Amino acid sequence: MLVNKTKIGIGITAILTAVTGIINLLSAVTPGLEDRVQWLEDIFPIDVAQYGHFLTAISGFFLFILALNLWRRKRVAWLLTVILLGVSIVSNLIKGLDIEESLVSFVLLVQLFWLRKAFTAESDRPSVAQGFKVLIAALLFTLAYGTAGFYLLDTHYHVNFSLREAILQTLAMFFTDDNNGLQPKTPFGKFFADSIYGVGGVTVIYALYMLLRPVLSRGSPATEAERLKAKEIVEKYGCTALARFTLFEDKSYYFSPSGQSTIAYVPKGRGAIALGDPIGPMEDLTEAIRGFQMFCQKNDWYPGFYQTLPNHLDTYRQLGFKSLKIGEDAIIDLKAFSIQGKSNKNLRNAINKFTKMGYKTNFYKPPISNELYGKLKDVSDEWLKHTQGSEKKFSLGWFNEAYIKDCEIITVETDKGDVTAFANVVPEYQSNEITIDLMRKRQEVETGTMDFLFLSMFSHFKDRGFHGFNMGLSALSGVGGDKSSPRLEKVLSYLYKHLNQFYNFQGLHFYKDKFNPNWEPRYLVYPNNRVLPDVVISLIRADSGDRILDYFKPET
Repeated sequence: MLVNKTKIGIGITAILTAVTGIINLLSAVTPGLEDRVQWLEDIFPIDVAQYGHFLTAISGFFLFILALNLWRRKRVAWLLTVILLGVSIVSNLIKGLDIEESLVSFVLLVQLFWLRKAFTAESDRPSVAQGFKVLIAALLFTLAYGTAGFYLLDTHYHVNFSLREAILQTLAMFFTDDNNGLQPKTPFGKFFADSIYGVGGVTVIYALYMLLRPVLSRGSPATEAERLKAKEIVEKYGCTALARFTLFEDKSYYFSPSGQSTIAYVPKGRGAIALGDPIGPMEDLTEAIRGFQMFCQKNDWYPGFYQTLPNHLDTYRQLGFKSLKIGEDAIIDLKAFSIQGKSNKNLRNAINKFTKMGYKTNFYKPPISNELYGKLKDVSDEWLKHTQGSEKKFSLGWFNEAYIKDCEIITVETDKGDVTAFANVVPEYQSNEITIDLMRKRQEVETGTMDFLFLSMFSHFKDRGFHGFNMGLSALSGVGGDKSSPRLEKVLSYLYKHLNQFYNFQGLHFYKDKFNPNWEPRYLVYPNNRVLPDVVISLIRADSGDRILDYFKPET
């Protein structure tokens, strides 16, 4: 309940900040009440009203911009807003004794101090430092730009500026109503005077962006100590097809407050995308998810969980998340699997055909020799060239020498020992199931090569006592098929049917389906529909290794 009150308070504060900004902008262009202005002129020996109008306009403009960042709970935005509200109070008083506008700013200032502990979202520290440098540089550059222009281009004006007068004229462009009476003689003179505002505005807005941008991931995603700790937890509690992939070098790690659970994630833009559910003891699940929420909020990221199991959806929903079905994993029940019977005649024929032709499958346990690695690389390079894409990452492995040499490899080889196709498999640690990762073949192979490879793996791992074989995610499979499905899932179902000619979603599904797997749903968990586009973009960037155009190339 307290969290909801804080969210409401943050929202109201952000809206009031935007409203205050608009009030200031309108007030800046509106003349003050005559009796109040006269009273100020009697007190101050100089005309301060013009400075007040300028400062009110500037504070109003930036308050309006900062409102969205207050909604994001940015700490820097809170500090800048406090400063600007102080400027707003003073400027509204000196420009025309506008007590009403000053009172609005004062009330908002009190509210900001009351909620100060709620503004915890950090900005990117290197960017903050750069932002302050850019801000100072922007002010100095704008002053130098205007000074040099007025000093060198004085033939375009009615005044022959000295260096001192050029500096004062540049300052007057921002602090006087009439630009200190500046009268350009030529169109270029007017253009240059107007360009000062453009130069100053662009550089200041860029500086503000640098101050408020989300925390960026730089360098190595995780330290060696974090990787070792994550590996220990994954090997102890991992029990899904994604467990091994959480240990790849593209991952960063969040550890629950108890230290018993880990979440492997990749930060991209505004999103931090976790691979699968938290890994750890069940009793620590809720605290791990809640802690990751707070961690992401502090870094101004939107949390997302990709390919989660259906088991924990209620927990996510209780913590305020939404879920979207994104496909199904195809899992072969090896205990029940058989190629006997009339319905499996084609599968038996595939095995018999390749056996008669002298083909065989070989199973190589790690470490893989350099000779075999070279053969695998030739096949992989040919496959990548044919697909005209890049290696996918995040939820899959990629052809990396250290990774491949540490995996169990299954090859299809001719009677001469030439490798025509291969796959690698990874363990699920605490689950008696094996998961396939890379599947690659030469462009010209015998029809049925991949059937031969899969059937050989099913038989081999069944004999080794494994209960299941995970063939991986079938994207968009089973999405939006029920009348009760959410509208968004029905949209994905439409795409599944109508984009099939480009991406062959259904073809991949039908291929896996002929082995009669059990289909288990997988979900994307995200905060709310408003931020879903940011989460999806972050996911695409993580999955493609930031090569987004390759990600959208059609399957071949």
